[in-house]
Amino acid sequence: MINLTINGKEQKVDVAGDTPLLWVIREHLQMTGTKFGCGAGLCGSCTVHINGEAVRSCQTAVSEAVGKKVTTIEGLDSKGQHPLQRAFVAEQVPQCGYCQSGQIMQAAALLAKNNDPSKAEIVEHMNGNLCRCMTYARIQRAILRAAADMRGV
Repeated sequence: MINLTINGKEQKVDVAGDTPLLWVIREHLQMTGTKFGCGAGLCGSCTVHINGEAVRSCQTAVSEAVGKKVTTIEGLDSKGQHPLQRAFVAEQVPQCGYCQSGQIMQAAALLAKNNDPSKAEIVEHMNGNLCRCMTYARIQRAILRAAADMRGV
């Protein structure tokens, strides 16, 4: 049995230590907000936080999460009202929505460290999170909006 802390709750799963964290989250714990995209850590759809750092869960063995705090999109805000979630709606970011949870989780890691990023810092931090619908300009606006909201501006 592997013991995990996911979204503040202790979870036990009976899987091999090298099982990708993505599959533990989706298949064993039935939290399907984290998406499978490429399986190679290249697209960012599977992004979650481990101790506040954005990681690709498809390339992270579940054993690497033991004793650490894992946060998925479901745990970012219990009511789905994190400033980024609200900003993504306000800026009409989602089209197909497939990359959305990974984009939000990647951006949340940035805003946790820097709540006033420049456009260049956003582009650098978000590089590697792919959007098939090409809504990158809307994603950037949503991040800037959320940052302003978090600063109370």
